[in-house]
Amino acid sequence: MLAASTGAGFLGGILAGFIAGYSAKFVADKVSLPASMEALKPILVIPLLASLFTGLVMIYVVGGPVSVAMESLTTFLQSMNSTNAVILGVLLGAMMCFDLGGPVNKAAYTFGVGLIESGTYMPMAAIMAAGMVPALGMGLSTFLAKRKFNDAEQEAGKASFVLGLCFISEGAIPFAAKDPMRVIPSCIAGGALTGAISMLIGAKLMAPHGGLFVLLIPNAISPVLLYLAAITAGTLVTGLVYAVIKPVSQASPLTATQSS
Repeated sequence: MLAASTGAGFLGGILAGFIAGYSAKFVADKVSLPASMEALKPILVIPLLASLFTGLVMIYVVGGPVSVAMESLTTFLQSMNSTNAVILGVLLGAMMCFDLGGPVNKAAYTFGVGLIESGTYMPMAAIMAAGMVPALGMGLSTFLAKRKFNDAEQEAGKASFVLGLCFISEGAIPFAAKDPMRVIPSCIAGGALTGAISMLIGAKLMAPHGGLFVLLIPNAISPVLLYLAAITAGTLVTGLVYAVIKPVSQASPLTATQSS
């Protein structure tokens, strides 16, 4: 509420969360009360002092500068030419695939969700499209190079593909955990391509989540066919690259036959 009222937007909201959390921790650690009043500390003292501090800082310190930064960011995004848009798409796409749901991924996602509020829908489209690529790409690679994957990995690939359709990047984590030096670069390559294409075609997404199921909502995505083409292109790159560079699984039937 404070971030919205001061014009600080999602950046202000994130800062308010950190300020509130650390001020509450400071009060909890530093303020001592008599034993008879200790029970009031978590239900009255900490919320009151932390809320008061957060409110004053947001209104008199953070609100103004962050509001200017948000206005500048929104103006820049809305006035981007095609070159700048593609570069931003590459960056956001790579971030979404870098740690598969980790802090870098979430930073890009939060950026896109926050911009929906300001009426800027292109970054969110690139972010969701790129976020679908890792799981879809790993599923595709298990189909393209079956001999390189054991039975368990092939089953994981099927689940990963379904999760990718739902915009759940974590579907690729089982593959990344086993082979991070090949999986992560493959995912980043496909995600960066998808993000770039999405921004180049000016795709817009009105919803912050949902994967391909957002297509069921009228006008939630535009243009639909080119957006699907962007996702397909990135998925093909990730799937093909990993299918080529992945070594044959040590537990695969082929390896077992060769060793016997």
